[in-house]
Amino acid sequence: MSRRTRKPLEREVLRDVNLEVAPGTVVGLLGANGAGKTTLLEILCTLLLPTSGQALVHGLDVVREAAAVKRLVGYCPSGFDSFYPRLTAAANLQFFAALHGLLPREGRQRLEAVFDLVGVNGSRDLDFQRHSAGMKQRLVLARALITNPPVLCLDEPTRSLDPRAQREMWRFLRATIVGDLRKTILVVTHSLAEAREICDRLTILDEGRIVDIGAPASLTPRRLAEIFGAPAPAAVATSEAEEQQRVGVGPHERYVSEPEA
Repeated sequence: MSRRTRKPLEREVLRDVNLEVAPGTVVGLLGANGAGKTTLLEILCTLLLPTSGQALVHGLDVVREAAAVKRLVGYCPSGFDSFYPRLTAAANLQFFAALHGLLPREGRQRLEAVFDLVGVNGSRDLDFQRHSAGMKQRLVLARALITNPPVLCLDEPTRSLDPRAQREMWRFLRATIVGDLRKTILVVTHSLAEAREICDRLTILDEGRIVDIGAPASLTPRRLAEIFGAPAPAAVATSEAEEQQRVGVGPHERYVSEPEA
């Protein structure tokens, strides 16, 4: 799959990507900036068209059956730009419900359900810009859940959160979204700690290709250095204590395993 633009393609963003996500599991996508992680999510959410290949969600083609796929996938983008800062949390989510084609009554019902689910009911009438980063991230997740989709595509859902809020989000995703609601999650992350906490499998992307797939515990900083060709041991932590620090992987971005409290 590759990204379609109006200009001739200068490069393929995704090449020979073959990935299957089992229902009720969490699969992480890890890779340097520009590796194709977000592009993959946006294709699965019907926000981008692939120029070749096929992508299916619950057996439905994301190009030929895009309208049906949109009801099956909830997208949680990185950042808060999709929200109107001066509208209340409730008004924002009402707008997104309408965009997804929910009728007013159904939209109100889903609004009540997601506010209760993500724990932001008390601030529903507060302008979005007045929420903390942690509450804003919960509202972004609420947007992804507005149609009660079986599949969630999350792009760095804890990027702007402090360590305590990160762990709360990890527990919520793993225990509630997957454990109780049995939803399937495809998540972009740059954190080994996050991957180990919530992911069943971790997929490594490099320059648009999948270069490794495995259990998060098997993808140690040393293994990542081997994948990306960084010299060891100079750029790689070898002890458990060192693994909690920032780890270099050659010319690519750095992956961070947050220290435990």
